[in-house]
Amino acid sequence: MLKRLLIFCLSLLLVVCAAGGGIAAWGWWQYGAPGPAPEARAVVVARGGLASTAATLQRAGVIAPGRASGLLFRVAVHLTRQDGVLHAAELEFPAHASLRDVLFVLRHAKPVVHRLTVPEGFSALQVADLIDRAPVLTGPPPGPPAEGSVLPQTYDYEWGTPRVALLARMQAAMDATLETVWRERVPLPEIPDRRTLVVLASMVERETAIAAERPLVARVFLNRLRLGMRLQSDPTVVYGINRGAGPLGHGLTRAELDAPSAYNTYTLPGLPVGPICAPGLASLEAVAHPAESDALYFVADGSGGHAFAGSLAEHNRNVGAWRARQAPGK
Repeated sequence: MLKRLLIFCLSLLLVVCAAGGGIAAWGWWQYGAPGPAPEARAVVVARGGLASTAATLQRAGVIAPGRASGLLFRVAVHLTRQDGVLHAAELEFPAHASLRDVLFVLRHAKPVVHRLTVPEGFSALQVADLIDRAPVLTGPPPGPPAEGSVLPQTYDYEWGTPRVALLARMQAAMDATLETVWRERVPLPEIPDRRTLVVLASMVERETAIAAERPLVARVFLNRLRLGMRLQSDPTVVYGINRGAGPLGHGLTRAELDAPSAYNTYTLPGLPVGPICAPGLASLEAVAHPAESDALYFVADGSGGHAFAGSLAEHNRNVGAWRARQAPGK
């Protein structure tokens, strides 16, 4: 009887060991087996327990659905805990990521980087709209910043970045850039302070998109300021009408050019009351280092650029040439 009992116990132990070995072998195979995701995908892994993380990955299709897959994930995290903690972030998992790959991403991968580009010449209203619509930012919209306080460029950010924090970075970038440009500028009596430089740069930005023309446009405005001439810049009139909400949708009328506002440089002596857009580095540099010229006028030349003139007679000839190019059939 005792012999039979001993044989039974040994047999049961062998069965249990064999079953355990089979389960371990299955688990190891599953740990390295390709996952279900057919392509790489970014997943926001929020803070929470292992069950919550597993559920998030299952909903995203990174790990297989079902209780067994979720249990295997938790067991794998526990058995490999010496490799590091899991991070909450937006992370990109490769196509067919195995459980081993998934845990590596959760522990060691860098968060997904998003990019937001502020184009040169955008107004404060347009910048605020960009920030409001940007994906994965958090917090309420900060509202339009001070006009001209943001540096146009591309900004990197991660999931969960507060909108106010991103705007603060944009403004800090402008402060730092303006400090450098101001320090290295050519001193001119027409530009007594940084604000004047930004106002002029914003006008240059809106007048031309051609880099080579910007220092010459800046010189025209500076020459006019020196002589006490009105600047007569159309973009300032447009800004006075709609505060940078976008194109008017029509050419400026005589009534609009004559209507007084704090920005209308046809009716105002000197500069408008403030910037009319966010000037880029090239426009800031153009005002800080204007071209050498006696030009006082410029008009579109019909090819995307401008014709510059030092006298009204020459300017009128340029205007006539431009109108001839705009005539029907030309």
